[in-house]
Amino acid sequence: MNDAIRQLFPVTERYIYMNHAAISPLPRPTVEAMTRQAEQVMRHGTVKVAEWWEAIERTRQHVARLVNARPEEIAFMRNTSDGLSVIANGLRWREGENVVTAGCEFPANVYPWMRLRTYGVELRLAPERDGRIELEDLLALVDRRTRVLAVSFVQFASGFRMDLERLGEFCRRRDILFVVDAIQGLGALPFDVERFHVDAFAADGHKWLLGPEGAAILYVSSRVLDRLEPMLVGWMSVRNWRDSILAEELTYDLTYREGALRFESGTSNVCGLCGLGASVELLLEVGISRIEEHLAVLGRELCERLQAKGYRVVSSRRPGETSGIFCFTHPRFSAQELAARLEQRGIIVSARLGRLRISPHLYNTLEEIVEVVAQLP
Repeated sequence: MNDAIRQLFPVTERYIYMNHAAISPLPRPTVEAMTRQAEQVMRHGTVKVAEWWEAIERTRQHVARLVNARPEEIAFMRNTSDGLSVIANGLRWREGENVVTAGCEFPANVYPWMRLRTYGVELRLAPERDGRIELEDLLALVDRRTRVLAVSFVQFASGFRMDLERLGEFCRRRDILFVVDAIQGLGALPFDVERFHVDAFAADGHKWLLGPEGAAILYVSSRVLDRLEPMLVGWMSVRNWRDSILAEELTYDLTYREGALRFESGTSNVCGLCGLGASVELLLEVGISRIEEHLAVLGRELCERLQAKGYRVVSSRRPGETSGIFCFTHPRFSAQELAARLEQRGIIVSARLGRLRISPHLYNTLEEIVEVVAQLP
Protein backbone atom coordinates (compact mmCIF):
# COMPACT_ATOMS: atom_id res chain seq x y z
CA MET A 1 0.00 0.00 0.00
CA ASN A 2 1.20 3.53 -0.68
CA ASP A 3 2.09 6.30 1.75
CA ALA A 4 -1.07 8.25 0.88
CA ILE A 5 -3.20 5.50 2.40
CA ARG A 6 -0.99 5.24 5.46
CA GLN A 7 -1.31 8.96 6.09
CA LEU A 8 -5.06 8.50 6.51
CA PHE A 9 -4.34 6.67 9.80
CA PRO A 10 -2.88 8.97 12.47
CA VAL A 11 -2.51 5.98 14.81
CA THR A 12 0.70 5.20 12.90
CA GLU A 13 2.33 8.30 14.40
CA ARG A 14 2.36 6.69 17.85
CA TYR A 15 1.92 2.94 17.51
CA ILE A 16 2.49 -0.11 15.42
CA TYR A 17 -1.15 -1.04 15.52
CA MET A 18 -2.08 -4.61 14.65
CA ASN A 19 -5.26 -5.21 16.61
CA HIS A 20 -7.93 -4.74 13.97
CA ALA A 21 -9.64 -7.97 15.01
CA ALA A 22 -10.53 -6.08 18.22
CA ILE A 23 -11.12 -2.39 17.43
CA SER A 24 -9.81 -0.53 14.42
CA PRO A 25 -8.44 3.00 14.66
CA LEU A 26 -10.59 5.33 12.60
CA PRO A 27 -9.19 6.77 9.36
CA ARG A 28 -9.32 10.51 8.81
CA PRO A 29 -12.22 10.51 6.29
CA THR A 30 -14.38 8.60 8.77
CA VAL A 31 -13.73 11.05 11.59
CA GLU A 32 -14.33 13.95 9.22
CA ALA A 33 -17.71 12.53 8.15
CA MET A 34 -18.78 11.99 11.76
CA THR A 35 -17.55 15.42 12.83
CA ARG A 36 -19.38 17.07 9.96
CA GLN A 37 -22.68 15.48 10.96
CA ALA A 38 -22.19 16.23 14.66
CA GLU A 39 -21.41 19.87 13.87
CA GLN A 40 -24.55 20.11 11.76
CA VAL A 41 -26.61 18.97 14.74
CA MET A 42 -24.79 21.45 16.96
CA ARG A 43 -25.30 24.40 14.62
CA HIS A 44 -28.58 23.60 12.86
CA GLY A 45 -30.63 21.19 14.96
CA THR A 46 -33.16 19.51 12.66
CA VAL A 47 -32.62 21.76 9.63
CA LYS A 48 -30.19 19.33 7.95
CA VAL A 49 -32.10 16.12 8.72
CA ALA A 50 -32.78 15.38 5.03
CA GLU A 51 -29.03 15.37 4.41
CA TRP A 52 -28.56 12.82 7.18
CA TRP A 53 -31.17 10.49 5.68
CA GLU A 54 -29.42 10.79 2.33
CA ALA A 55 -26.08 9.99 3.98
CA ILE A 56 -27.53 6.85 5.57
CA GLU A 57 -28.88 5.70 2.23
CA ARG A 58 -25.47 6.28 0.61
CA THR A 59 -23.95 4.11 3.32
CA ARG A 60 -26.54 1.45 2.58
CA GLN A 61 -25.63 1.56 -1.10
CA HIS A 62 -21.89 1.34 -0.36
CA VAL A 63 -22.43 -1.69 1.88
CA ALA A 64 -24.65 -3.37 -0.71
CA ARG A 65 -21.95 -2.89 -3.32
CA LEU A 66 -19.31 -4.29 -0.95
CA VAL A 67 -21.19 -7.59 -0.48
CA ASN A 68 -23.03 -7.82 -3.85
CA ALA A 69 -26.48 -7.31 -2.32
CA ARG A 70 -29.39 -5.01 -3.08
CA PRO A 71 -29.68 -1.91 -0.85
CA GLU A 72 -33.11 -2.98 0.43
CA GLU A 73 -31.51 -6.18 1.77
CA ILE A 74 -29.29 -4.14 4.12
CA ALA A 75 -30.43 -2.92 7.53
CA PHE A 76 -28.43 -1.11 10.20
CA MET A 77 -28.18 -2.40 13.75
CA ARG A 78 -26.32 -1.47 16.94
CA ASN A 79 -23.97 -4.46 16.81
CA THR A 80 -23.46 -7.99 15.53
CA SER A 81 -25.36 -9.52 18.45
CA ASP A 82 -28.46 -7.49 17.60
CA GLY A 83 -28.30 -8.61 13.98
CA LEU A 84 -27.95 -12.30 14.80
CA SER A 85 -30.70 -12.01 17.40
CA VAL A 86 -33.04 -10.59 14.75
CA ILE A 87 -32.62 -13.86 12.84
CA ALA A 88 -32.70 -16.22 15.83
CA ASN A 89 -35.78 -14.59 17.35
CA GLY A 90 -37.62 -13.95 14.11
CA LEU A 91 -37.89 -17.56 12.95
CA ARG A 92 -40.93 -19.64 13.89
CA TRP A 93 -39.32 -22.52 15.76
CA ARG A 94 -40.67 -25.99 16.39
CA GLU A 95 -39.63 -28.22 19.24
CA GLY A 96 -36.98 -30.73 18.21
CA GLU A 97 -35.32 -28.54 15.57
CA ASN A 98 -31.62 -27.75 15.83
CA VAL A 99 -28.97 -25.18 14.99
CA VAL A 100 -25.44 -26.20 13.97
CA THR A 101 -22.38 -24.06 14.61
CA ALA A 102 -18.78 -24.40 15.81
CA GLY A 103 -17.60 -24.84 19.38
CA CYS A 104 -15.06 -22.03 19.09
CA GLU A 105 -17.41 -19.28 17.93
CA PHE A 106 -17.38 -15.85 19.56
CA PRO A 107 -20.29 -15.72 22.06
CA ALA A 108 -22.22 -13.30 19.81
CA ASN A 109 -22.86 -16.26 17.51
CA VAL A 110 -23.70 -18.71 20.29
CA TYR A 111 -25.97 -17.08 22.86
CA PRO A 112 -28.77 -16.05 20.44
CA TRP A 113 -29.03 -19.70 19.38
CA MET A 114 -28.47 -21.13 22.84
CA ARG A 115 -31.47 -19.17 24.16
CA LEU A 116 -33.71 -21.12 21.78
CA ARG A 117 -33.61 -24.11 24.11
CA THR A 118 -36.64 -22.37 25.64
CA TYR A 119 -38.48 -23.59 22.54
CA GLY A 120 -36.92 -27.03 22.61
CA VAL A 121 -34.31 -26.17 19.96
CA GLU A 122 -30.96 -27.96 20.24
CA LEU A 123 -27.62 -26.24 19.64
CA ARG A 124 -24.95 -28.51 18.12
CA LEU A 125 -21.28 -27.53 18.26
CA ALA A 126 -18.51 -28.85 16.02
CA PRO A 127 -15.08 -28.93 17.69
CA GLU A 128 -12.02 -26.94 16.74
CA ARG A 129 -9.08 -29.18 15.83
CA ASP A 130 -5.61 -27.64 15.85
CA GLY A 131 -6.85 -24.18 14.91
CA ARG A 132 -9.21 -25.45 12.22
CA ILE A 133 -12.80 -26.56 11.86
CA GLU A 134 -13.16 -29.61 9.69
CA LEU A 135 -16.16 -29.06 7.47
CA GLU A 136 -16.93 -32.75 7.73
CA ASP A 137 -17.29 -32.39 11.51
CA LEU A 138 -19.65 -29.46 11.02
CA LEU A 139 -21.76 -31.05 8.33
CA ALA A 140 -21.95 -34.37 10.17
CA LEU A 141 -24.07 -32.60 12.80
CA VAL A 142 -26.70 -31.65 10.22
CA ASP A 143 -29.81 -33.79 9.94
CA ARG A 144 -33.34 -33.44 8.62
CA ARG A 145 -34.32 -31.28 11.63
CA THR A 146 -31.50 -28.75 11.19
CA ARG A 147 -33.05 -25.35 10.62
CA VAL A 148 -29.97 -23.09 10.67
CA LEU A 149 -26.25 -23.42 10.03
CA ALA A 150 -24.58 -20.41 11.69
CA VAL A 151 -20.83 -19.87 11.36
CA SER A 152 -18.29 -17.09 11.46
CA PHE A 153 -16.67 -16.07 8.19
CA VAL A 154 -13.37 -16.00 10.12
CA GLN A 155 -12.85 -17.44 13.60
CA PHE A 156 -11.83 -14.78 16.11
CA ALA A 157 -9.28 -16.85 18.05
CA SER A 158 -7.55 -18.69 15.20
CA GLY A 159 -8.08 -16.72 12.00
CA PHE A 160 -9.52 -19.81 10.31
CA ARG A 161 -11.53 -18.82 7.23
CA MET A 162 -14.59 -20.91 6.53
CA ASP A 163 -15.33 -22.24 3.06
CA LEU A 164 -18.56 -20.26 2.82
CA GLU A 165 -19.20 -21.22 -0.77
CA ARG A 166 -19.21 -24.94 0.00
CA LEU A 167 -21.29 -24.46 3.15
CA GLY A 168 -23.73 -22.18 1.35
CA GLU A 169 -24.25 -24.65 -1.48
CA PHE A 170 -24.81 -27.43 1.06
CA CYS A 171 -27.46 -25.38 2.88
CA ARG A 172 -29.19 -24.19 -0.26
CA ARG A 173 -29.67 -27.75 -1.53
CA ARG A 174 -31.32 -28.72 1.78
CA ASP A 175 -33.20 -25.46 2.36
CA ILE A 176 -31.28 -24.82 5.59
CA LEU A 177 -30.91 -21.17 6.56
CA PHE A 178 -27.25 -20.16 6.16
CA VAL A 179 -26.34 -17.42 8.64
CA VAL A 180 -22.88 -15.84 8.87
CA ASP A 181 -21.19 -13.77 11.54
CA ALA A 182 -19.07 -11.78 9.10
CA ILE A 183 -17.37 -9.35 11.48
CA GLN A 184 -13.87 -10.87 11.36
CA GLY A 185 -13.61 -10.93 7.58
CA LEU A 186 -15.80 -8.24 6.09
CA GLY A 187 -13.55 -5.41 4.92
CA ALA A 188 -10.43 -7.58 4.70
CA LEU A 189 -11.57 -10.43 2.46
CA PRO A 190 -13.95 -10.63 -0.53
CA PHE A 191 -17.50 -11.41 0.57
CA ASP A 192 -20.25 -12.10 -1.95
CA VAL A 193 -23.69 -13.03 -0.62
CA GLU A 194 -24.78 -14.48 -3.97
CA ARG A 195 -21.67 -16.54 -4.61
CA PHE A 196 -21.66 -17.84 -1.01
CA HIS A 197 -25.44 -18.44 -0.92
CA VAL A 198 -25.69 -16.46 2.33
CA ASP A 199 -29.23 -16.04 3.62
CA ALA A 200 -28.32 -13.59 6.38
CA PHE A 201 -25.23 -12.06 7.92
CA ALA A 202 -24.37 -9.56 10.62
CA ALA A 203 -21.22 -7.52 11.20
CA ASP A 204 -20.40 -4.52 13.33
CA GLY A 205 -18.30 -1.82 11.69
CA HIS A 206 -15.53 -1.35 14.22
CA LYS A 207 -13.12 -4.06 13.10
CA TRP A 208 -12.02 -4.69 9.50
CA LEU A 209 -14.57 -2.24 8.12
CA LEU A 210 -12.59 0.58 9.83
CA GLY A 211 -15.78 2.14 11.18
CA PRO A 212 -17.04 3.25 14.59
CA GLU A 213 -18.60 1.04 17.22
CA GLY A 214 -22.39 0.93 17.35
CA ALA A 215 -22.88 1.00 13.57
CA ALA A 216 -23.53 -2.54 12.39
CA ILE A 217 -24.84 -4.25 9.27
CA LEU A 218 -27.60 -6.84 8.95
CA TYR A 219 -28.17 -8.48 5.60
CA VAL A 220 -31.32 -10.51 4.97
CA SER A 221 -31.79 -12.07 1.55
CA SER A 222 -35.10 -11.34 -0.13
CA ARG A 223 -35.31 -15.09 -0.66
CA VAL A 224 -35.87 -15.77 3.06
CA LEU A 225 -37.48 -12.54 4.22
CA ASP A 226 -40.95 -14.04 4.61
CA ARG A 227 -39.60 -16.60 7.08
CA LEU A 228 -38.71 -13.89 9.58
CA GLU A 229 -41.10 -12.01 11.82
CA PRO A 230 -39.82 -8.64 13.11
CA MET A 231 -39.68 -9.04 16.89
CA LEU A 232 -38.75 -5.44 17.66
CA VAL A 233 -41.14 -3.10 15.88
CA GLY A 234 -41.15 0.69 15.99
CA TRP A 235 -42.18 3.76 14.07
CA MET A 236 -39.53 3.22 11.37
CA SER A 237 -40.43 -0.43 10.76
CA VAL A 238 -43.41 0.45 8.60
CA ARG A 239 -43.83 1.62 5.03
CA ASN A 240 -45.41 4.96 5.93
CA TRP A 241 -42.90 5.85 8.66
CA ARG A 242 -42.33 9.36 7.32
CA ASP A 243 -46.04 10.11 7.80
CA SER A 244 -45.47 10.07 11.54
CA ILE A 245 -43.62 13.36 11.27
CA LEU A 246 -44.73 14.81 7.93
CA ALA A 247 -48.41 13.96 7.43
CA GLU A 248 -51.20 16.32 8.46
CA GLU A 249 -53.23 13.44 9.83
CA LEU A 250 -51.89 10.55 11.88
CA THR A 251 -52.72 7.02 10.73
CA TYR A 252 -51.50 3.65 11.97
CA ASP A 253 -50.71 1.04 9.35
CA LEU A 254 -48.53 -1.94 10.31
CA THR A 255 -47.39 -2.65 6.77
CA TYR A 256 -43.68 -3.36 6.98
CA ARG A 257 -41.05 -1.56 4.97
CA GLU A 258 -39.57 -3.39 2.02
CA GLY A 259 -36.82 -5.90 2.57
CA ALA A 260 -34.55 -5.81 5.58
CA LEU A 261 -35.42 -2.19 6.31
CA ARG A 262 -38.35 -3.44 8.41
CA PHE A 263 -35.83 -4.50 11.05
CA GLU A 264 -34.78 -0.89 11.66
CA SER A 265 -37.27 -0.10 14.39
CA GLY A 266 -36.34 3.47 15.25
CA THR A 267 -33.83 6.28 15.08
CA SER A 268 -30.42 5.19 13.83
CA ASN A 269 -26.92 6.02 14.99
CA VAL A 270 -26.72 8.74 12.35
CA CYS A 271 -23.24 9.94 13.27
CA GLY A 272 -21.88 6.39 13.30
CA LEU A 273 -23.50 5.49 9.99
CA CYS A 274 -22.03 8.58 8.34
CA GLY A 275 -18.64 7.38 9.55
CA LEU A 276 -19.27 3.81 8.44
CA GLY A 277 -20.19 5.05 4.98
CA ALA A 278 -16.89 6.91 4.67
CA SER A 279 -14.96 3.83 5.83
CA VAL A 280 -16.67 1.49 3.37
CA GLU A 281 -16.16 4.00 0.58
CA LEU A 282 -12.42 3.99 1.38
CA LEU A 283 -12.30 0.19 1.31
CA LEU A 284 -14.08 0.13 -2.04
CA GLU A 285 -11.65 2.66 -3.48
CA VAL A 286 -8.64 0.63 -2.37
CA GLY A 287 -10.23 -2.69 -3.41
CA ILE A 288 -10.91 -5.67 -1.17
CA SER A 289 -8.90 -8.07 -3.34
CA ARG A 290 -5.93 -5.75 -3.07
CA ILE A 291 -6.31 -5.66 0.71
CA GLU A 292 -6.52 -9.45 0.84
CA GLU A 293 -3.30 -9.77 -1.16
CA HIS A 294 -1.53 -7.26 1.08
CA LEU A 295 -2.56 -9.12 4.23
CA ALA A 296 -1.39 -12.40 2.71
CA VAL A 297 2.08 -10.93 2.16
CA LEU A 298 2.25 -9.55 5.71
CA GLY A 299 0.95 -12.79 7.18
CA ARG A 300 3.40 -14.97 5.30
CA GLU A 301 6.33 -12.88 6.53
CA LEU A 302 5.03 -12.82 10.09
CA CYS A 303 4.43 -16.56 10.30
CA GLU A 304 7.76 -17.49 8.78
CA ARG A 305 9.73 -15.20 11.07
CA LEU A 306 7.92 -16.22 14.26
CA GLN A 307 8.11 -19.90 13.40
CA ALA A 308 11.87 -19.48 13.00
CA LYS A 309 11.97 -18.09 16.56
CA GLY A 310 10.23 -21.13 17.98
CA TYR A 311 6.62 -19.97 17.99
CA ARG A 312 3.84 -22.35 17.03
CA VAL A 313 1.58 -21.01 14.30
CA VAL A 314 -2.01 -21.79 15.32
CA SER A 315 -3.64 -20.20 12.27
CA SER A 316 -4.15 -22.45 9.29
CA ARG A 317 -1.77 -21.80 6.41
CA ARG A 318 -3.72 -23.91 3.94
CA PRO A 319 -4.91 -22.20 0.75
CA GLY A 320 -8.38 -20.72 1.20
CA GLU A 321 -8.23 -20.91 5.01
CA THR A 322 -6.09 -17.85 5.76
CA SER A 323 -7.38 -14.42 6.78
CA GLY A 324 -6.05 -11.22 8.34
CA ILE A 325 -5.80 -12.84 11.79
CA PHE A 326 -2.59 -14.65 12.75
CA CYS A 327 -2.36 -16.51 16.05
CA PHE A 328 0.65 -17.98 17.83
CA THR A 329 1.77 -19.66 21.04
CA HIS A 330 5.19 -19.68 22.71
CA PRO A 331 6.61 -22.62 24.68
CA ARG A 332 7.47 -20.45 27.73
CA PHE A 333 5.63 -17.13 27.63
CA SER A 334 1.86 -16.75 27.86
CA ALA A 335 -0.06 -14.81 25.25
CA GLN A 336 -0.96 -12.19 27.86
CA GLU A 337 2.70 -11.71 28.75
CA LEU A 338 3.68 -11.34 25.12
CA ALA A 339 0.89 -8.86 24.35
CA ALA A 340 1.82 -6.78 27.40
CA ARG A 341 5.49 -6.81 26.41
CA LEU A 342 4.63 -5.52 22.94
CA GLU A 343 2.30 -2.82 24.28
CA GLN A 344 5.12 -1.47 26.44
CA ARG A 345 7.04 -0.99 23.19
CA GLY A 346 4.15 0.73 21.41
CA ILE A 347 3.00 -2.35 19.50
CA ILE A 348 -0.70 -3.13 19.92
CA VAL A 349 -1.90 -6.70 19.54
CA SER A 350 -4.12 -8.92 21.72
CA ALA A 351 -4.40 -12.30 23.43
CA ARG A 352 -7.36 -14.61 22.81
CA LEU A 353 -7.86 -18.13 24.21
CA GLY A 354 -4.22 -18.34 25.25
CA ARG A 355 -2.98 -17.29 21.81
CA LEU A 356 -1.12 -14.20 20.73
CA ARG A 357 -3.34 -12.64 18.06
CA ILE A 358 -1.82 -10.26 15.52
CA SER A 359 -4.17 -8.64 13.02
CA PRO A 360 -2.71 -6.03 10.63
CA HIS A 361 -4.68 -4.11 8.01
CA LEU A 362 -4.23 -2.28 4.74
CA TYR A 363 -1.89 0.46 6.04
CA ASN A 364 0.55 -1.78 7.94
CA THR A 365 3.95 -2.50 6.38
CA LEU A 366 6.52 -5.27 6.11
CA GLU A 367 8.90 -3.07 8.10
CA GLU A 368 6.41 -3.07 10.95
CA ILE A 369 6.14 -6.87 10.77
CA VAL A 370 9.93 -7.12 11.12
CA GLU A 371 9.83 -4.82 14.15
CA VAL A 372 7.05 -6.78 15.83
CA VAL A 373 9.03 -9.99 15.50
CA ALA A 374 12.20 -8.28 16.72
CA GLN A 375 10.48 -7.16 19.91
CA LEU A 376 9.25 -10.67 20.78
CA PRO A 377 11.43 -13.09 22.78
